[in-house]
Amino acid sequence: MPLIVQKFGGTSVASVDHIQRVAKRVARNLKAGNRVVVVVSAMSGETNRLDDLGMAVSERPLGREMDVLLASGEQVTIALLSMALTDLGYPGKSFLAHQIRIHTDSNHRRARIERIETGDLQTALAEGVVPVVAGFQGIDCAGNVTTLGRGGSDTTAVALAAALEADECQICTDVDGVYTADPRIVADARRLGLVTFEEMLELSSLGSKVLHPRSVEFAGRYEVPLRVMSTFEDGPGTLITMENETMEEPLVSGVAYARDEAKITMTGVPDVPGVASKIIGPVGREPIEVDMIVQNTGADGLTDLTFTVKREDYEKTLELLQPVTGQLGARDLSGDNRIAKVSVVGRGMRSHAGVAARFFDALAAENINIQMISTSEIKISVVVAERYLELAVRALHAEFGLSEAETESG
Repeated sequence: MPLIVQKFGGTSVASVDHIQRVAKRVARNLKAGNRVVVVVSAMSGETNRLDDLGMAVSERPLGREMDVLLASGEQVTIALLSMALTDLGYPGKSFLAHQIRIHTDSNHRRARIERIETGDLQTALAEGVVPVVAGFQGIDCAGNVTTLGRGGSDTTAVALAAALEADECQICTDVDGVYTADPRIVADARRLGLVTFEEMLELSSLGSKVLHPRSVEFAGRYEVPLRVMSTFEDGPGTLITMENETMEEPLVSGVAYARDEAKITMTGVPDVPGVASKIIGPVGREPIEVDMIVQNTGADGLTDLTFTVKREDYEKTLELLQPVTGQLGARDLSGDNRIAKVSVVGRGMRSHAGVAARFFDALAAENINIQMISTSEIKISVVVAERYLELAVRALHAEFGLSEAETESG
């Protein structure tokens, strides 16, 4: 019997009615002859509520205690869903991370999974029980509760699928798949039937909110077939899998964007070895994620360095670099927290010339100024003023004919 790991996010289990609907969805999978392991998140908004409670009690709560607090949200949903399944005639059994033994490092609030013991899950499956597992959480070597950070439940599901050698991991959510662009911006965006792990990892890291990059990376590493599909509507969703020779190779698979960007520029910096490390180092040690970096060719012994961070880290980054500006004798430190990143992704870009020219021509035709550029084998990203974001996404989607693609193409 095929083994499926099904994950349901917060919006899918937002109320008792939603949980009962999820139970019926799992039951249909069981009736079809599959064995199923279910992973669930906390109810929609619950993790934020718990986080707010912790911050209300303490200005600087210990990571260990915050993890104990945040992990409680999933305990509610696994119990409720197990009850709902049992009432439908399919015995459900809830499992917290310590009961399965999902081992992680000790990095509280952003722990990483190291290994999973599957014996109890295998026993439950053999007994005809449906395991319902709490996502987002683990235990460290000392037995402390840990949480996995953003996208944690997706990562739990993929890791379980890998450990159990499941036939497929299904991420059930409030969208019915991966689209060529955000349908809220591009009305004729199309659902993709097939995407490679490499493309999905780029799309996720560049702003697509369907899957967190960590879960995609994990699935690609262990070659776990990953399917994004709707909790609320029947349909095939989008399959994310390894690339093979029979796949169609579209020039561009999708357009992604990120609004929450900010740009930092230090000008008139002495053009000497190690200067980039002295600027970026204090930022990375916070840790603040640095994305795109551009350093101009030096002139008269001076250079300029520009990089991007998340908008929420903008003020903190400027604060960190104020003393560095003086220490280096730089001319000026400035920033802009009203920028956005727009990207196109497609594995066909490896073997087709002229993609960059078409990309830049499409933006030029709309009088959109490009502030920064970053490329890889299968993507092009640019920074533009935030007010041009939606116009840029629509222009690129039209330029590469993504609305004309067949729904089931890669």
